[in-house]
Amino acid sequence: MSSIDNVTAAEYLGDALPFVDRIREIIEVIQLFEDFEVDELEGLARYMRVYRAPAGTEIIHEGDEGDFMLLLLDGSVEIVKKDVRGLPQIVGSAGPGKTLGEMSLIDGEPRFASCVALSTVEVAVLDREGLSRIIAEEPSIGVKLLMELLMLLNQRLRNITGQLMDCQEARRSRIR
Repeated sequence: MSSIDNVTAAEYLGDALPFVDRIREIIEVIQLFEDFEVDELEGLARYMRVYRAPAGTEIIHEGDEGDFMLLLLDGSVEIVKKDVRGLPQIVGSAGPGKTLGEMSLIDGEPRFASCVALSTVEVAVLDREGLSRIIAEEPSIGVKLLMELLMLLNQRLRNITGQLMDCQEARRSRIR
């Protein structure tokens, strides 16, 4: 599944322009778009599509090729990763304002985890083609978006590295 268009349970609601006010409300509480002006958000929204999916829908499937990221507008999702035995483990959850799938948008690698709707969700989708078009047609917005994504991914890497160090220290303490 390389695009959310393939999620048969998702209802296409159109481009994200009519949802700019909702996006603006959400981004006031998230870091990713905090530096965007209203006209830049509207420019970005022209390249996004909005979908609604019912509870239980797997909107991202672990291992699938990815070429899009999601901005969760409404509802919540559970993030599930298979363990070494292949059993699904809940690793987190996300609500309005969270972005999902940024890594695959950038690198096209398979999805790291699955995301399952816990309630009816509305998501704004930016795919790689849309990102390429933003960069070509509205380079200032494209550069700003890429910088924000880079900072987000960098912060996640720092957090994970800190967690890894904590785990290693806890392991060392148990061995002593």
